Amino acid sequence: MPHPIENPPTAEKIALGRKLFFDKRLSRDGEISCATCHVPEHGFTQNVRSTPAGHLGLTVRRNAPTLLNIAYFDRLFHDGRETALETQYILPLTAPNEMATRSVGFVIEKIKWTSDYDGLFETAFGGAPTADRIGAALASYQRTLISANSRFDKWQYGGNPNALTAQEIKGFKLFSERAKCSSCHQIGDNYAIFSDQAFNDIGYGWMRHKEAERSEQSPQDLGRFEVTGDPLDRWRYRTPSLRNVALTAPYMHDGKLKTLEDVIRFYNKGGAPHDGQDIRIKKLELSDEEIAAIAAFLKSLTGDNINQLIEEARHPGKGATR
Repeated sequence: MPHPIENPPTAEKIALGRKLFFDKRLSRDGEISCATCHVPEHGFTQNVRSTPAGHLGLTVRRNAPTLLNIAYFDRLFHDGRETALETQYILPLTAPNEMATRSVGFVIEKIKWTSDYDGLFETAFGGAPTADRIGAALASYQRTLISANSRFDKWQYGGNPNALTAQEIKGFKLFSERAKCSSCHQIGDNYAIFSDQAFNDIGYGWMRHKEAERSEQSPQDLGRFEVTGDPLDRWRYRTPSLRNVALTAPYMHDGKLKTLEDVIRFYNKGGAPHDGQDIRIKKLELSDEEIAAIAAFLKSLTGDNINQLIEEARHPGKGATR
């Protein structure tokens, strides 16, 4: 499990992080936890609505990214505004439309006065609750959410020629060759994260921006530009991993595409051409059969330990802790 040198994982940190992750009492109204938007049974995202609802039912602009395999990412959120899991939690904790807590200090005091936290920080860290220790515990738990060993892995890296169906193999070849999906969703010789961790303008953000301008209903979202201020970063978003993608609908940064087939069709038509769109996005002219094959391949990327991760999340102690 990858981790920073200054925050080595321990069983105590992981257990404390899991407790914090599921604790609704840390939110302003006692109704929202990290797990409200990152639901274990939904692939540690949320698939009930396009974008999650937080404090007082207020919605957020973007779809909740999955936390599966988040340990391998050093650019967090769709626009990469955070680079460390240890500090990432502060934004959703204090955002008025998410957990809406007044401050991290307020949460620290609440933890100190909550009896079932007695001794837990001391055991995990040798001291009282602090902002850094809350972040370290949450990060330690999230880094255990590693899901690999999919049927694709068994076929590609494990030497099992029967792990994929003929349709899935056809989909993989289309994915990695003609459709060139793997130019962004990269596949290495020994392992695959299925992301280049870069920020790309595929046309979708621009398209949604224009729709918002016409309707005056949806908030504008300029992607990576909101972090860097660089006009070249308008409508660029981080390439998501495709591992476990069958579990994490709806898709795209705003959750408006409901199925994998919808996503493939968006790319099939060449995105939404405009100045600034990545030159790799071109019309593919895939048939319905070929679209179905790529979708079938993507569904083979579900890790074989998903049910175990859900069980460990809901009933800690029943499964192995990394």
